[in-house]
Amino acid sequence: MTEQTPIIAIDGPAGSGKSSVSKEIARRRGYGYLDTGAGYRALSWHVLHRGADTADTDAVLTALTSFDLRLGLEPDDRTVTVGGVDVTRDIRTPEVTAAISGFTRVPEVRAYLNAIFRRLAGESGLGGVVIEGRDITSVVAPDAPVRILMTASPEVRAQRRGLEWGADAAEVKEAILRRDESDSHVLELAEADPGVDVIDTSELDFEQSIDAVLTVIDRELGGRDGR
Repeated sequence: MTEQTPIIAIDGPAGSGKSSVSKEIARRRGYGYLDTGAGYRALSWHVLHRGADTADTDAVLTALTSFDLRLGLEPDDRTVTVGGVDVTRDIRTPEVTAAISGFTRVPEVRAYLNAIFRRLAGESGLGGVVIEGRDITSVVAPDAPVRILMTASPEVRAQRRGLEWGADAAEVKEAILRRDESDSHVLELAEADPGVDVIDTSELDFEQSIDAVLTVIDRELGGRDGR
């Protein structure tokens, strides 16, 4: 990742607004959009496609040796291929989603995927790339000129996800809290690292959240992205 490819690193828990805001920022600024979650989903699909169990660490590490991942960076056309096979739709199935938890705690897997994410961003040739997911500001792109942690209260996040999924907000909140507790041991999302801007979207609507992120980007990048 060089100065020719400014990186906007955005962390945040589920329901904080990071995905929808990141995509819109990329659209408005002509940046690439890198959904790191798609990389984890793609690996889950790849392991299952090989007939292996994602909870079998040795099988997952073996699968990495043939894991040829390509992620499209266009915000509105995020094609995902593995070994030349288009798996954009396949990685969104409940089976693939549920299997991801089998390897997220394996350090070698996270390091391998993080290296892919850095390479894809650095080779994009775009005026900037928004990388969003978890563990982005501290591990994937700790040297990015723009690092943002988007947060929101559990109640607000549950309400947003409940509306998105058509589920009961109380049940969603319980699931979100369980996810936060699980992730906090590995991804340390509770607090931002030094130099990371924290944006709490609890009281912000979509446009206000975008404005808050753009303010940080403009402050940190200045004219480096052509503005």
